[in-house]
Formats: sequence, C-alpha cells, structure tokens
Amino acid sequence: MKSVTRTAPAKINLGLDVVGTRADGYHLLETVFQAVSIADTVTVSLVEQPGIALTCDHNAVPCNPKNIAWKAAQRFLEAAKITAGVQIHIAKRIPMEAGMGGGSTDGAAVLLALQELTQQALSKETLFSIAVSLGADVPFFLLGGTAYAAGIGEVLEPLPPFSAAHLVIAKGAAGVSTAAAYQEIDALEQPAHPPVQQLRQALEHGAGAAEIAPLCGNLFESAVHLDEVSEIRKSMLENGAYCSVMTGSGAAVFGLFPDADTAEQACTQLKKRAAFAEVCHTIQ
Repeated sequence: MKSVTRTAPAKINLGLDVVGTRADGYHLLETVFQAVSIADTVTVSLVEQPGIALTCDHNAVPCNPKNIAWKAAQRFLEAAKITAGVQIHIAKRIPMEAGMGGGSTDGAAVLLALQELTQQALSKETLFSIAVSLGADVPFFLLGGTAYAAGIGEVLEPLPPFSAAHLVIAKGAAGVSTAAAYQEIDALEQPAHPPVQQLRQALEHGAGAAEIAPLCGNLFESAVHLDEVSEIRKSMLENGAYCSVMTGSGAAVFGLFPDADTAEQACTQLKKRAAFAEVCHTIQ
C-alpha cells in the first residue's frame, strides 16, 4: 500500500467581491486569496480493493460522498481510468463553516496526492478542470501562495508573495451557510463593493500589510449578520490590528497586526470570547 501525506493549508480572502451571476446560477467572484499556516493534514493511500474510504478525527466532518475530498478522489479515479481504491484520512485543524476553505483544501490535497501516487496520471489541465468542478476555492489550493481569482475560480493569476508574519484568525461558535450567504448577497440593493482591483495592483507592486490594510474588504460582511463577527472585528481593531475583515462567506475573521506582541495580546483577548483564535502567518 502506497501512501502520501500532504499539508492542506487554510486560506483567507484579503479581498472578496461578488460581481455578477452566470446564466447557470453560479456567482462570479473577484478575490485575492492568501494561504496561511493553519492547516489540515491529509493522508491518501492507493489500495487494491476498489472503492473510497474516508476517515477524519473530527466527528462533524461528513465521511461520505458529500465530502469534497471524497469527490476529488472519485473524479480523479474516473478521469485516470484507475480501478484501484483510495483510502483518505483527514486530521482536521481548520475550523468548519469559517470561510477558510477547509473542505476545498482537503480536496486539492487529495488531487495532488493522487497525482504523486500515480506518477502524474493526469495532465495539469485535467487536474485543474476537476478542481474547478469541485468548487471555486479548489483551483487556488492547487497553486497556493498569493493569487488573484475571478469567474467561478477558474481564472487564477499568481501574485507576488505577500508576507504577513503576524496574523490573527478568530471565529465564534456560529457558522455560516454559504448558500444562505449568497442569497443575502443577491438581495442587496446597493452593495458596497470592496476595491479588489486596487488591492491586486498594490500587491503586484509589493505592498506590505500596513499599505494593503485599507484595501482589504469583503462584500459578504454586508450579507452575514452575526454579532460574533462584529465583536471579533471590534476587538481586533481595539487591540492594534491594521485591519479586521471577515474571510470567505464567514464566519472567521482575520486581522493583520504590526508585530508579534500585539498579535499575541489580541489573540489572548479573543480567546476569552471566541470559540477559535490563533496567531498564524502567510505561507507561499
């Protein structure tokens, strides 16, 4: 039995906007993704017995065909015409319903692990098309680092590495249904679109955390009405953050901080009220 273990990092959206809807109902996005050091660990094994088996150390994770990691394995096997079976184990560290791409990064990790186990059975183009079919965040996780994305995630452009050594990410007890958040977005009469293109340009010119902070924003903050999100953002700003922004469709919030001491102190305060709070950093 051959196995590969991969680190599956979380992401934040430094900027996120919804700019339209396709005829098939998919929402069109503009976003800047950034990979961060909070991560799951995904172990994938090829076995003789056909079928897919998925286990996880977190009881709330569905270990069935609804899981993106399961779908990723199924679509890889079909595309590569492989009859072997796949065993997947996920050590879960990324909070769920957080907007941090926990399910998507696991799916991407499965695709990359199977590529390694099969000596690149699929072309990069085929692997990317499978990723697009799995969800808007999955293609980014094949790339990682810092990237601009548009469309339904299929337009992906690497950006110069954004280095932020002092990030805090926090999440309350409540989660957000992505589908419900998009319904709220659709109902907005005068959406306040964040300046994603300005953010993209700033990063292309090598801007640092203090410079991009005024450009970070998320349209979903107008659609997600959770007191916990507001309280976390307020706490981060009161404790020295350059900015504090919800990531994805929520409900996690990230803050960019000027130094390690300020970040640690802010995190200590957040741990008194938030279900999850952690100091982390960007990765490439």
